[in-house]
Amino acid sequence: NIHIDFQYNYTIIICMRLFISIFILLNCNLINAKIIKPNPSIKPIDVISIQLEALKNNNDPFDDAGIIQTWEFAHPNNRIFTGPINNFIKMIKNPSYSMMLDHLDHKINTIKENDSISFYFVELIDWKGNKYGFEWIVSKVEDDSEFKNCWMTSGVSQPLPMAKGV
Repeated sequence: NIHIDFQYNYTIIICMRLFISIFILLNCNLINAKIIKPNPSIKPIDVISIQLEALKNNNDPFDDAGIIQTWEFAHPNNRIFTGPINNFIKMIKNPSYSMMLDHLDHKINTIKENDSISFYFVELIDWKGNKYGFEWIVSKVEDDSEFKNCWMTSGVSQPLPMAKGV
């Protein structure tokens, strides 16, 4: 009788481990499927749109998904200054940029576009109703890295306060 109980419990533990492993595997694939990776077919204005939409819904489908999505399109030269992803998350959550998280609305204004660099002015309304402006630069990666010919964000200014919320 003790042998049967042990065998039964052991079988349950094995089944639970298998279930948990499958669950984790499926969720990791779901999470990775939601993150858009840079590729040469994505236009510069679409890079900004992808980043801003992700930041607008930062914790969907998982915590800090928007920041991670934004990091995916950070130009390799920009990553040198921002540091690894954990530093980037802290930087975005810092008061200097936190108004981007879960913002209400944004508008992307084209300033100048050419074959290797494009300039935009982004107007953003934070969750409190305050309006900010950002100068946003998107550059084409020209080296022979995995991002060759991909448009990626090479710079974002400090926020420029434009209007106070009501």
